[in-house]
Amino acid sequence: MTEARKRVLLAKPRGYCAGVDRAVQTVEEALKLYGAPVYVRKQIVHNKHVVSTLEARGAIFVEENYEVPEGATVVFSAHGVAPEVHEQARERRLKAIDATCPLVTKVHHEAKRFAAEDYDILLIGHEGHEEVIGTSGEAPAHIQLVDGPDDVDNVVVRDPAKVVWLSQTTLSVDETMETVARLKTRLPLLQSPPSDDICYATSNRQHVIKEIAPECDVVIVVGSTNSSNSVRLVEVALGAGARAGHLVDYAAEIQDEWLAGATTIGVSSGASVPDELVMEVLAHLAERGFGEVTEYTTAEERLTFSLPQELRKDMKAAELAGSASLRGRSPDNR
Repeated sequence: MTEARKRVLLAKPRGYCAGVDRAVQTVEEALKLYGAPVYVRKQIVHNKHVVSTLEARGAIFVEENYEVPEGATVVFSAHGVAPEVHEQARERRLKAIDATCPLVTKVHHEAKRFAAEDYDILLIGHEGHEEVIGTSGEAPAHIQLVDGPDDVDNVVVRDPAKVVWLSQTTLSVDETMETVARLKTRLPLLQSPPSDDICYATSNRQHVIKEIAPECDVVIVVGSTNSSNSVRLVEVALGAGARAGHLVDYAAEIQDEWLAGATTIGVSSGASVPDELVMEVLAHLAERGFGEVTEYTTAEERLTFSLPQELRKDMKAAELAGSASLRGRSPDNR
């Protein structure tokens, strides 16, 4: 009897999204431009490996602005911050660089606009998540959190004809739509955001996982436990038919018993995960007989975001100063 063929279905898109790429690059460029240390409020993105790598280069991660020495450089994370955080930075004369993902900033703008029009805003998201805290801080008197479908019964609004829902960008698409459906049962005039708040990268990664999960004995998602979109990928895989699902930061965390009896393993990674960690997982699986890898692609992602304006301005100034210095040393200027 021949042994069943062992294979890996590798999800694409996976890993870094445009917002994460921008945020990580922001810290890297700030270290080059200003020199170490550069302070970062909260984890720049929710990934253990990224944070430790940046720490090794001279980034210092803090929880709040008061931990940053007066006058120092601080980078705000990709998840966004409330207006009061910007005010605290001004009070401490910090050089603040805002690496908030532009798709999160879009939700902030929506919150401010609907609050200005005196809407009640139902923010679908996970209590305590940094993105939710940042968005809520834009209009605290108008926003109430709805933490999933089971929280819908707790919603209280002033005017059922003047209420809108917004969402955290890294949620399960299906669960969010279930929450919205329940809200609309209670509030038939509930308005939707002008455009989808769940980011393209979260949606794309969940879509490809749904496609491959029914064929998988095990799905391994590379990502950290505090990464909302990574945790959601495991949940989506299990909901779509994978027999088992696991979240790991590194290949070394994969347990051999997870693979016992498996023939097809799905592999993906959260939007804050560098692809080198996925390659290490593939190498780990190949050593255990899963050397055949088929990449399953459902979308091509080409979106990019420019670096924060305040950083680009300083980079340009440094570039011009460097050019002037070189001209000053040229033979024609001696």
